[in-house]
Amino acid sequence: MLSQKNIINRKAWEDICAKAEAGEFVEGVGKEAVKGGLLADVAGIRTFIPASQLSLRYVEKIDEFVGQPMKLKIIEIDKAKKRIVASRKDVLKEEEAEKKKKIWESLEVGSVVKGVVRRLADFGAFVDIGGVDGLVHVTDLSWGRVKHPSEVVSVGQEIDVKIKNIDPERDRISLSYRETQPRPWTVAGEKYPVGSVVEGKVVRIASFGAFVELEPGLDGLVHISQIALTRIAKVEDEVKEGDIVRVKVLDVNTEAKRISLSIRQVLEDEALDSGEYDIADIPSEEAPVEE
Repeated sequence: MLSQKNIINRKAWEDICAKAEAGEFVEGVGKEAVKGGLLADVAGIRTFIPASQLSLRYVEKIDEFVGQPMKLKIIEIDKAKKRIVASRKDVLKEEEAEKKKKIWESLEVGSVVKGVVRRLADFGAFVDIGGVDGLVHVTDLSWGRVKHPSEVVSVGQEIDVKIKNIDPERDRISLSYRETQPRPWTVAGEKYPVGSVVEGKVVRIASFGAFVELEPGLDGLVHISQIALTRIAKVEDEVKEGDIVRVKVLDVNTEAKRISLSIRQVLEDEALDSGEYDIADIPSEEAPVEE
């Protein structure tokens, strides 16, 4: 009586043991969902995969793996009972680590890459840049003031970010969103030509005037003499922080980063257009007082 099957099984068993010792992966096919896991066929040898070792995440329906080919790592061998326990999860973890390593090696400080916003926190936004997450700190989201990242970006949004710093040992990547956007002051003269009328938000009150935000990172000053048609003692008598006001651009100095604005001239123009006042009725401008 001869048996070729026993010889084949013995050879398959020896091959599996050798691969297990070398830390190599084996190929298997899911065969049957059983209590606590999945039975797989690895070169004709029945192999058990615990449910906790099937995936990186919790598996609800083990039978979905039946008939699926899969790479496995042998994690336990009982030579006496000829039992094998394997893990698909370990294979996925090693493949993910290798993929991450390649991504880290491809990253370069100063380069601009595409990313997807994955999560928002009070201190910034986490952005996936192709398999690894980087942090855009709240101060790097905009050239202007930002109280919370949701004011600038939203989860799922695709954005361009600049890599500021890479720290592989701490698994941290610092990103900047604002550095991919034009600096407001470089285009201020084109966007806000002298004589144009725009809307802005009062963001700060001083004794000499009110600062109006035209866009994030770009504030202009409405001198106290340019706030109302008549002379006022206090800026707060006419405007308050948070007010939305219409202003006329009087001057733009991009080098000094200063924009002079006027609420008064908007009011004068509106009064003249409506015919409510004659030009002689409107008080003459007072000389601006230096800050």
